[in-house]
Formats: sequence, C-alpha cells, structure tokens
Amino acid sequence: MHSDKLHALKIGNLQINLPIIQGGMGIGISLSGLACAVANMGGVGVIATAGIGYTEDDWNTNPKEADKRALQKEIRKAKAGTDGIIGVNVMVALSDFDDLVQCAVDEEADILFLGAGLPISLPKTLPLDKLNELATRFAPIVSSARAAEIVFRAWQKRYSHVPDAVVVEGPLAGGHLGFRKEQIDNPDYTLEKILPEVIAVVKPYEQRFGRSIPVIAAGGIYTGADIHRFMKMGAHAVQMGTRFVATHECDASPKFKQAYIDCSRENIIIIDSPVGLPGRAIGGKFFDRLAAGIKETFRCHWKCLKSCNFRKVPYCIAIALTNARDGNFDGGFAFAGANAYRVEQITSVKELIETLVAEYMAEQCKEPITSGTCDT
Repeated sequence: MHSDKLHALKIGNLQINLPIIQGGMGIGISLSGLACAVANMGGVGVIATAGIGYTEDDWNTNPKEADKRALQKEIRKAKAGTDGIIGVNVMVALSDFDDLVQCAVDEEADILFLGAGLPISLPKTLPLDKLNELATRFAPIVSSARAAEIVFRAWQKRYSHVPDAVVVEGPLAGGHLGFRKEQIDNPDYTLEKILPEVIAVVKPYEQRFGRSIPVIAAGGIYTGADIHRFMKMGAHAVQMGTRFVATHECDASPKFKQAYIDCSRENIIIIDSPVGLPGRAIGGKFFDRLAAGIKETFRCHWKCLKSCNFRKVPYCIAIALTNARDGNFDGGFAFAGANAYRVEQITSVKELIETLVAEYMAEQCKEPITSGTCDT
C-alpha cells in the first residue's frame, strides 16, 4: 500500500510492501484481528502462539491440542480476511514449541518468528533437508551478534540452510527480554550497538548462500523517525509491538489498552519472570502484593514453559497475563515496551501506519534529494 514511500521488503519469495512487522504478543493480545489489519495495510501481521488455546473449552485438560486447534483457527481466520502477509510467533521456551511450529507450517503461515530462546533445532517432523521448499519462511529473534552466529552456524551444519531473515531485538522491548538485568541500561547493549553487529554476522551467510537475508530491528521503535533512523543504519525493516496494542483492532480488552494510555514512565518496570528471564511490564497492585511477600495461589494444569518450576514460582505468568488481557489488573499485569507511557489514545491500524509513514517521510525530506522520494 505504501510501497511508493518506503522500500518494499523481500523475505525469500515474499514481497512485503510495507517494511513494518507487527510484533507477536502472546496470551491473546495479537491474534487474527490485529494481524489481519496490519497485513491489509501492507505490513506483516503476526499471530502469537503463547497461551493461544486458553479460550478453548479443553485448555485445562488437553492444552496441547487446544493450542494447536486455536492456532489453526486463527491462521485460517486471518488468511480469510487478507491477501497480505501473515506471520506466527512461537516462543522456543514453550513446551509445545515443536507442535506449534509444525501446525503453522501445515497451515502455510508466511513467516515463523522464533524467539524467547535460541531456535538451534527445528521439529524433526519437518522436511529438514528441504526447508527452502516450504511455503513458510523462518526468522529467529536474537538479542546479540553471538546469538545470531550460534543459530546460523547450527542451521548451516544441520540443514545446509540458514534463516530467511533475522529479528534483532534490543533491551527496550516489552515482555521477556534476552538480556541480563544489568545489561538492560548498559549502553553497550543498545539496539543501535547490536544492530550493526548482527548485520556483520549475517553478511557472510548472504554471500555463502547467494541470497539476501534481511535484518529486522526491534525493541523500543516508536515513531516513523525511529524507523528511518534504524533503516539508515542498515535494517531492512522494523518490528513494533507496543504501538499496535493501542489500536481498535488489537485483540486485547479495552481495559488492557487503557492501561497503556494511563501508565506513566515510572509505572514501567523490569520484573523477574517465573520463566527465568527479566521482563518489562506495567506495574500495579499485582506487583505490590508480590513485593509484600504474598504468594499467589494457583493450580498448574500443565507446564506450558520448559523453564518454569511451577512448584517454586510466586505466581503463574500465564494466569497473570490472561487476567490482564481481560482487564483484571488485580490478578495480573500487562507486558509493555519502554515507550508505552507515550501512548495517548486508541487509534486504528490504518491511522497508525499512515502516521508512521508520514513521520518517516518527514525525516526523508530532511536529507539531500537524490531519488525523488520527497514530495515537498
């Protein structure tokens, strides 16, 4: 839709007119409703799989099947509503990672984004010697050049194939972060620092495999000016999550979206997730109780995250995030990016993207005119 204003993105054989990927946000924040709206504007809409089956009747008794069934429904719903690009985000830390990856491939999702852990290996049920023949492209999410190198080297050795794109996520992202707590505010770990390092890791693999492997910048990108800045640094596209929460089409409850509008900079905190990773969230009564030493009572129906020791953790993150998704902030909390406090109103995906493009073009017009891209 906006290919005349921002360069189109190619991932494998996929032509993406708008180089903006909507970040995957689990426990029902980004499902087919949001993904469809973004895809219809020319970007990549992403369905998140974490906790996706929680609305299914049998989630507590048959969670793996419920997740697969719900993912299948959401991909089909999204594809029925758009001719655009639909991605699926699967956390490596999920216990049913293999099943969800296989389901997304079976349903021919356009792109699989694999994060919250390094996707060193893929499900053995896939045709691992013919990954390039699948309809689905693969894009790991990494937080360092070292992590990118580990994944690319492993895939080359195991599959004679490498990822089709890579997302490099900086420490200003929302949700679980791929950094230690002391690294989050360390200038050596900013997106500006790690993006060029990841690009340098990917370049030799592009030459070796004779194809472009786009690097996508993520974490704290909020305005069109931010998009312009990171694309000038060599990113082929950007991934944005926080901005898309405060849209009419986002699949979360109105109360969840309002939490973004109401929060202040001081409200946004770094937490210790039961998963064993730091995370960025909006503080509130839930964390006040935890700080007072009150342990939440819950029943774990299944160990949904590989690294969660459900007998020792102070709360169940799946229950807390589900409660918040439905607007119950006494019983949970919202993950959010570092810039969530800047959200002032709910808008449509169309209006948001038009604003981002206009801001990008305003930055473009400050540069010497060499290609006729500036209208002013």
